[in-house]
Amino acid sequence: MRIISGKYKGRRIFPPKGLPVRPTTDMSKEALFNVLNNHFSFEGLKILDLFAGTGNISFEFASRGSTPITSVDADFGCVKFIKQVAAEYDFNIAATKSDVFQFLERNKATYDIIFADPPYGLDQKTFEKVVLTVFEKDILQEDGMMVIEHSKYTKLEHLPNFSFQKGYGGSFFSFFEIGKSSEEEIDEEDFDDSQEE
Repeated sequence: MRIISGKYKGRRIFPPKGLPVRPTTDMSKEALFNVLNNHFSFEGLKILDLFAGTGNISFEFASRGSTPITSVDADFGCVKFIKQVAAEYDFNIAATKSDVFQFLERNKATYDIIFADPPYGLDQKTFEKVVLTVFEKDILQEDGMMVIEHSKYTKLEHLPNFSFQKGYGGSFFSFFEIGKSSEEEIDEEDFDDSQEE
């Protein structure tokens, strides 16, 4: 995987084989950060990365100056790798081994951006629970944004605070902002079934 922008632009990071992950593709990641760049200046943003996997998204935020970053994953190997990379690049990333819902239940902090990339194989209700729990616990800052990555088979636009959705390749990103209505605004211009994984 490659860091797209910021201090370590172009740097390639090689996670060990065997991690139970499906990393966000470079194409999708670049599209995601292009959207976020229209809403935020990344310097100093407080980030929560749920189902962090290899830390791909966390590293991108860190390279762009976001700090602090909390990365949560239930897999020991993923958390160990994120800690190794954070130490190597001096990223302010706290990697936590935890079930995501247990983390959200005990979390007391708030964040500017919350990114979640649950395994695509999880059911619809689990994806919905991630979004609903974040807002029930008031974990997102008032002017912040939550982004959840999912396949085209998962539908989240009916949930409270849904703002808009973008599709890239086989991935969709649903964006949530406090106080937004659930009126559907979906941009599939960049969606191409031929690129689906």
